[in-house]
Amino acid sequence: MSEIRVNNLSNESSTGGPTISGITTFSGTNFFVPPVGNTLQRPDNPQKGALRFNTDTAHLEYYKGDTIGWSEVEASNHELGGGTGSNAGFGTRGLFLNGFDGSGNQVNIIDYVTISTLGNAQDFGDSTYKAFQDGVCSSRTRSFTLGGALAAGQTEDISTNVFSSLGNGVKFGELTDKNYGNKGLSDATRGISCAGEGPSSSSGMNMIEYFTMGSTGAAKDFGDLSSLKIGPFTTMNSTRGVIGGGRIGPPSPVALYNTIDYITIQSTGNTQDFGDLYLAASQCQSGSVCNATRGFVVGGYDWPTNPYTNFNTIQYITTATLGNSQDFGDLLAGRNGAAICSSPTRGVIACGTNPGMTNSIECFSLVTLGNAIDFGDTTEARRTVGGASNGHGGL
Repeated sequence: MSEIRVNNLSNESSTGGPTISGITTFSGTNFFVPPVGNTLQRPDNPQKGALRFNTDTAHLEYYKGDTIGWSEVEASNHELGGGTGSNAGFGTRGLFLNGFDGSGNQVNIIDYVTISTLGNAQDFGDSTYKAFQDGVCSSRTRSFTLGGALAAGQTEDISTNVFSSLGNGVKFGELTDKNYGNKGLSDATRGISCAGEGPSSSSGMNMIEYFTMGSTGAAKDFGDLSSLKIGPFTTMNSTRGVIGGGRIGPPSPVALYNTIDYITIQSTGNTQDFGDLYLAASQCQSGSVCNATRGFVVGGYDWPTNPYTNFNTIQYITTATLGNSQDFGDLLAGRNGAAICSSPTRGVIACGTNPGMTNSIECFSLVTLGNAIDFGDTTEARRTVGGASNGHGGL
């Protein structure tokens, strides 16, 4: 075997180096340094398998292709468990965060389940604040609550929990404004908050903002939705975020939307048209149910019908293509304000109003069309709860 030792080898302009083919062995005992840079410095036309260290996320990442993009190399596993009830087995972990209890109070309760099993949820810990919780997103390792409605006004705080460690949340950063009625989505590295209402925008917001889930700090402007919205649904795959439905008002005249928009998560800019919902709905549950292929719209209500008409419908879209939603199946009962989350094969719906406040959990297969079945119960009945998992379709 031949051996060559050099400190540096590049072309005349230092823009590249030699191509080494065949089997190459690095036998040093210290370290190998790959290219280093932030997200904006990613190369424009990388080859599949390109490897670099991203200083924004503090992770190695590799390029999987034009459709999939960059993925993190993480020392993590979505297979978690080790408890009782639903958590006696191992699999993707789902969290149900915060909410509004039967006594009319905001709570900071966090329950957890193992999505691949059936059974009752267990106590995970507490969030950093008590709130109605709509905006939630997650990476493979952490969940994030994005603002929310406190007992007195809204908050701009972002709180985070580590999926693998039971315990209380910690403050992560802040949104650009106080917000409630917003929704979240994410890929493996970037979290997104969109829509909602704030102290000076009670009819709805069209803002989209983003943050890097591996680095604490404040969110930044991403772009705008096609209209002011409160309580839309969100779903995603590893490159695309989809946002649709929701409502505007009050105090402006109330209207439901059936429009669906989309964004490319790792870029910035305004939404583009995706298609339409076949059933317009607002408050389509808090969280996201999706795998790499399909995104789901679960329940919701027909504002401003009095009393609210809760939908039991499950709609779905094919996330990588454009088009309208289609009928998938039905929930056991209509719900709004529930928490939703998913593994690659199963969606879970917990708590909410149907029409009374409930602690029931339902689940359904993401792979085959059909109706939901009973899963178990949460530790306490509540509504307007956030849902997050470490195995959704954006990862």
